[in-house]
Amino acid sequence: MNLRNTLLGMFQTSRKHQRCWVVALKHYIQQCTEVRFTHQSSKNIQPSTSGILARSIASDEQDLKAQGITPISIVVCNLYPFEATISQPNCTLANAIEEIDIGGVTLLRAAAKNHERVSILSNPSDYSEFLTAFTQGQGDIGRSFRSRLALKAFEQTAKYDEAIGGYFREQYASAEIPADKLAAPVQRIALRYGANPHQKPAQAYVTNGELPFKVLSGAPGYINLLDALNSYALVKELQEALNLPAAASFKHVSPAGAAVGVELDETEKQVYGVDDLKEPLTLLASAYARARGADRMSSFGDFIALSAPCDVATARIISREVSDGIIAPGYSEEALDILKKKKAGKYCVLWIDPLYNPPAIETKQVYGVYLQQKRNDCKIGSDLFQNIVTQNKDLPSAAVIDLIVATLALKYTQSNSVAYAYHGAIVGIGAGQQSRIHCTRLAGGKADLWWLRHHPRVLALPFKKGVKRAEKANAIDLYVSGEALEGGEKAQWENLFGGTVEPLTDGEKKEWAAKLDGVTCSSDAFFPFPDNVHRAKKSGVKYLAAPSGSVMDEECIKAADEHGMVFAHTSLRLFHH
Repeated sequence: MNLRNTLLGMFQTSRKHQRCWVVALKHYIQQCTEVRFTHQSSKNIQPSTSGILARSIASDEQDLKAQGITPISIVVCNLYPFEATISQPNCTLANAIEEIDIGGVTLLRAAAKNHERVSILSNPSDYSEFLTAFTQGQGDIGRSFRSRLALKAFEQTAKYDEAIGGYFREQYASAEIPADKLAAPVQRIALRYGANPHQKPAQAYVTNGELPFKVLSGAPGYINLLDALNSYALVKELQEALNLPAAASFKHVSPAGAAVGVELDETEKQVYGVDDLKEPLTLLASAYARARGADRMSSFGDFIALSAPCDVATARIISREVSDGIIAPGYSEEALDILKKKKAGKYCVLWIDPLYNPPAIETKQVYGVYLQQKRNDCKIGSDLFQNIVTQNKDLPSAAVIDLIVATLALKYTQSNSVAYAYHGAIVGIGAGQQSRIHCTRLAGGKADLWWLRHHPRVLALPFKKGVKRAEKANAIDLYVSGEALEGGEKAQWENLFGGTVEPLTDGEKKEWAAKLDGVTCSSDAFFPFPDNVHRAKKSGVKYLAAPSGSVMDEECIKAADEHGMVFAHTSLRLFHH
């Protein structure tokens, strides 16, 4: 490297702190460097950038000589403090605009682009290390150091641009701005807080195009949007896979229930609490009735997703349930009117663009570290269950539908997870467990309670007039689970009924459980031991699906053969976090 270097210093902020480094830089490298310190502006950066971008090749050197421009080897530049300015509570738009650096960003990028020859100092914290390397290397800090400085400069300008974009997104394209003052499609929505009330500020935004959803009523929270976007992705895929309207009931980023539009028989209408509905049940309404009714305890306060425009019958069902909100690709005028009246007008109603497709790459931040992966865009259809490894290979079309429902639900359930499905609906799901068998037991236990709710004695429970739906759901859950009640809790439970209620005996429960058959069970990863197969059988499971890969695969297959089950190896793991 030629020891006659040229240094361009551009100091725009914190001048008192940086003055000492200017002096130090002059003192340590004046013997081998022509020092030119200037306060650059957009009016005179062109000659500077030409001197920065020039390469060490004959043609560039000739051009510089012809134009009387000296090549620059070192650039020291600090940007205007835009982020510090906008963080001030009294910051005005004019204040923010004044602190948008133009020339500095140009110099940083020019120097970083040509880091094969040029050193770029964009942060005072690098001055000391640079001076040491410069003096020890007699003017050459080495290619590795120059590359590191260039990377830092590129990252700094990217962060700087992101801060500017974020500020003006809030000023010009936020949902809170009156429509007549919006300068661009809505890209951002402010949220009351994050996952918890102390986590402020919070927002949802996109950096390209516009938000794929609109708020028609209420105000979504952080967790509401996690549930809404995950649940809509699930129901959209269910409808695409089965060509049936789909619904999901989500709580804390996992489905409490999910279903497709399969007509309800009279008993199911009673079990799901829609036998008294005046409007005829549409397939979409049937789908939500199944999704909500599979596990009413977990669905309490759910966020709902529909794959098709919400109709009146579906809205009527939703109107009498305790729910936080709904997302759908449309609403009939009457259905929207019904939903807007819920929770005194505070019920969250979201419209989502049915044509929206998210980017192929997704990014999240955990503890300050960015994690990035290809979105899980695998398609789940009947072909996934063709590799049947058991002696019994009879897999009817109804079971295939249920396997698709169960497996797609797992795609959007916190892992580990296992799902049971029947008649186009999830009837039990075990989510977020570290042990596979605990997932299977949890899902099976929920399926068992769901089935006991069909028992004639449960359907005939003599509730007093005026007992609320949520109170009925809780009372039934206590009844079918056999929970031992004492004291005030027992008295409160008994007071819900107009007569004495005798408990279901173990014999009655066992006899009723034996009547359930043809349930499907899917797992998001392989079964490590055959105990999962045996437990699934106890809940009426006849059709199994799970990836292969366990050293105990053969033992699991033997267990399935023992029970005459159909077991498909999917070769598709579906972990979700």
